[in-house]
Amino acid sequence: MKLRQAPPRAATGAFVLHTGLQKWKGDDATAEMLHGMACGTYPVFKKLTPQQFQRLLACGEIATGTLLLTPFVPGVVAGAALTGFASALLGLYARTPGMRQPGSVWPTQEGIALAKDSWMLGVGLGLLADAVAEYRGQE
Repeated sequence: MKLRQAPPRAATGAFVLHTGLQKWKGDDATAEMLHGMACGTYPVFKKLTPQQFQRLLACGEIATGTLLLTPFVPGVVAGAALTGFASALLGLYARTPGMRQPGSVWPTQEGIALAKDSWMLGVGLGLLADAVAEYRGQE
């Protein structure tokens, strides 16, 4: 891992790992809320129970956070994982009614919790761009 990648990887990785660990211990009401929101955007998750979905989401967050925090994991791998995860979260933001102001990309009060995940997409894309620049010898 490059030294310049350490701050965004540490901050983002710690955040994502923490949220994954919190979801792992989540209650049934949280599982139902998360599952219901996800099923509206990604119908494939209807096959899972709310508790199964919550555990799957927690595992994804724990894995993504761990990849970001592990120094020997290449930036391209950590960046790809974070970019995929953040893209899925922003898909929820874009497709869930009431999250955005009408005709706008800007969030409503209810949408702020999902819209803030755009910074994770920026970090993931930054890690990927850094890997591409290194590969092309343009550092």
